[in-house]
Amino acid sequence: MRELLYIPIVHTPEDLGNHLSEARKQYTARYGESKWEEHIKAVENFWTEIRNTLLNLPINYKKAKIYQDSLPVCNQELKIVQALAEDGNRNYKLLLELIQKGASIVGTEASELLLEERERLKNMGVVGSTNKYDDLMKRRDEYIACRIDSTLKDGETGLLFMGALHKVTDKLVDDIKIYKSVKNLKENH
Repeated sequence: MRELLYIPIVHTPEDLGNHLSEARKQYTARYGESKWEEHIKAVENFWTEIRNTLLNLPINYKKAKIYQDSLPVCNQELKIVQALAEDGNRNYKLLLELIQKGASIVGTEASELLLEERERLKNMGVVGSTNKYDDLMKRRDEYIACRIDSTLKDGETGLLFMGALHKVTDKLVDDIKIYKSVKNLKENH
């Protein structure tokens, strides 16, 4: 049996890279500085809770595969994770900790679709630019689902870190047992 734990992620300020100052400007213009600070604190708390939960899963980490939103298939996945973790990204720091426990990182997305997404971001601005499910998101999700199907083997558990707009789990084959909460995973182990 193949299992997959879906972990909806909240993007950290570090995920925005060069777009952070513009995102902050747009956010504070709309909601105010205090709401920005509340948002940042909530994101930090979210990642602390996710970290504490995922590092104590009732699974064999040596049989776990990690799938990450926006991580291209490129034979440099571990180097990308290490570099982003060194930059302070909470999401990628957690991935490294899971890898240290024995999990494997898997390139998750098609480079050409990520480049298309990057162009869209450049053309549309930062805040509100990816707030709908459209053809590009659908193509990305279909690719990710195929990638999971082709790399997740019987007896393995996948950890799928995906932004909230994605609908990857709707596109997965039926023989993958999907858990949308850690509680459900724990009840079945």
